[in-house]
Amino acid sequence: MNWSAIEAGWNDFKAPAHQQWSKLSEQQISDTLGKRETLSLRVQEAYALGKDETEQQISEWQAKQVEKQAPPAKS
Repeated sequence: MNWSAIEAGWNDFKAPAHQQWSKLSEQQISDTLGKRETLSLRVQEAYALGKDETEQQISEWQAKQVEKQAPPAKS
């Protein structure tokens, strides 16, 4: 899944992001507005990680996300 889809549907991805990075408050996750760079900075600060390690974690998390699909239409 590309990041623009995550950013566009951030409300659906906030909970999984909070599960991944539980040191961040729900408000901190929400305040990123799905912006990858902002999320990266928050994770770096909370976990005292370098930029490369943080990007690795975000990329791995991103790869695990599945696009949210609308329920099938009823016939």
